[in-house]
Amino acid sequence: MSAPKSIIWLASYPKSGNTWTRIFLANYLMNADKPVPINQVHRFGMGDSIPRMYHMVAGRQIDISDYQLTLKLRDKVLGGIVANKADVNFVKTHNIRAEAFGVTLIPERFTRSAIYIIRNPLDMLISFARHYGLGHAETADAISSPDHSNSADGSTVTQFLGSWSEHVESWTTKSPYPVCVLRYEDMLADPEVSFAKVLDLVGIPNDPERLKKAIRFSSFDELSKQEEEGGFVESSPKNDRFFSKGQSNQWQSELAPEIVERVKKDHRKIMKKYGYLDD
Repeated sequence: MSAPKSIIWLASYPKSGNTWTRIFLANYLMNADKPVPINQVHRFGMGDSIPRMYHMVAGRQIDISDYQLTLKLRDKVLGGIVANKADVNFVKTHNIRAEAFGVTLIPERFTRSAIYIIRNPLDMLISFARHYGLGHAETADAISSPDHSNSADGSTVTQFLGSWSEHVESWTTKSPYPVCVLRYEDMLADPEVSFAKVLDLVGIPNDPERLKKAIRFSSFDELSKQEEEGGFVESSPKNDRFFSKGQSNQWQSELAPEIVERVKKDHRKIMKKYGYLDD
């Protein structure tokens, strides 16, 4: 009997709005009279790179820095997720939709649909550098490299990203299943329209008042307040805050001109396609 196609991927390049989307969904689904605690959001959308899942399917503690081993176990991890026979399993991923060393990272046979979030790479670069404790020039190099991956650490196994442009193209072209593509900037400007598209893809009825409440409960002010009071399990040890500003166009005041030109040159085609470059 074939595995059910129940995974709805919540996919993005790191620091592009993935966590915000998961927190919105958690609040909409719970429909409680107060915000869902941010440290319980993982219950509504697990990640595909959580080490304990790889230990579990291996039946032992493994060396999570052995990316060839975690790649071999990936199918079993995803098979374990869909084995609960739920109609929908939300799964967060930062992996490119491609192969890594012969392993299909996003197998069609487990997949129902995907939500893919794009953020202006100039702003994403700033958040990425802050989160991972990197310099801007070093980050610009990384997001232009086809071999870019996030090394395993205590919270994730290796994630295969590729360049920003390759990542976007992989998720937004020639898909065998529905993909809802959202721009982070549109989510900020008109969250009701953007998050209504998320509900439509998932197949959840859109109750306007419930939608407004879920957006309010997942606002950056609320998330920052919760993080300040109780921390956030997904924050990086290299950075004191996960929820920083959540704004667009920070790059105009924070990035050196030569970094801006480098990113525009390396990613011109995709930046133009998604409205991040006029020329």
